[in-house]
Amino acid sequence: MAADAGRPAPRIAIILPCYNEETAIAATVVAFRAALPSAAIYVYDNNSTDRTAAVARAAGAEVRVERMQGKGHVVRRMFADVEADIYVMADGDETYDAAAAPLLVQRLIEERLDMVVGARRSEVEAAYRRGHRLGNAVLTGMLARLFGRSFGDILSGYRVFSRRFVKSFPVLSAGFEIETEISVHALELRMPVAEVMTAYGARPEGSESKLATYRDGWRILTTILTLFRIERPVLFFGGIGALLAALAVLLAIPLVLTYMQTGLVPRVPTAILSTGLSIVAVLTFFCGIILDTVVRGRREVRRLAYLAVPGIGN
Repeated sequence: MAADAGRPAPRIAIILPCYNEETAIAATVVAFRAALPSAAIYVYDNNSTDRTAAVARAAGAEVRVERMQGKGHVVRRMFADVEADIYVMADGDETYDAAAAPLLVQRLIEERLDMVVGARRSEVEAAYRRGHRLGNAVLTGMLARLFGRSFGDILSGYRVFSRRFVKSFPVLSAGFEIETEISVHALELRMPVAEVMTAYGARPEGSESKLATYRDGWRILTTILTLFRIERPVLFFGGIGALLAALAVLLAIPLVLTYMQTGLVPRVPTAILSTGLSIVAVLTFFCGIILDTVVRGRREVRRLAYLAVPGIGN
């Protein structure tokens, strides 16, 4: 990308996590090299059993290895090891439109953003596996309802990051739920972000997706719920407390009516259960309030770590 007068051009790193992508990785590296000639290209091999590393190296990429299996582990390693001002992350399966990378990078620089998501738009039915499109829509909608706002495609692996985002993001995920964690991190810290529609193609023949629709969909769903529990404890624990309180009231109504008519409480076990549920409901609600204070402190620390890294153009 062109630099401003008197200011050096930003260092751009293209980071490609790979597992058994021998068929597609060479074309992916060549396409990104053509789109961003000045960028450094890193391929992180995640225990491939084919010739992914050799093919990527022959195509001109710098190949590094991450032994812990899972995309989340690879992203953690890439973010920790690679030094750049702008990071372009994509998969090594030749499905993402490398030609769109300059546009994403330019958008990041011009608007001084911390992340630009390449939302996938495909005219090829084979580009999406069975249930993938529906699952993506469901998870995206759920994230919007839980956190107030979202992206159009939270599962896209095509993203451009600022150095400030990369070096302040504590990667905790192990697998394909990493994209969800990235999205929530940006939403929680209210980072300046954008989304750009990009073409999404089918894998080349001989290349197979590593995403298990149901298993990884369940992991992404549990990740959203876990992050909701951690980041919105008042709503999470308050909701549980409200359900317990409602159940206690339903159990207590017949007892109160009987007591008003006879002055007796004939169903003592039910009365004890209702009382116990009421106590647990109150404790659960106050747990949410206490944890919300803790979360606020953690969020402030993360925000300070984020602000400690200079942003784009600074």
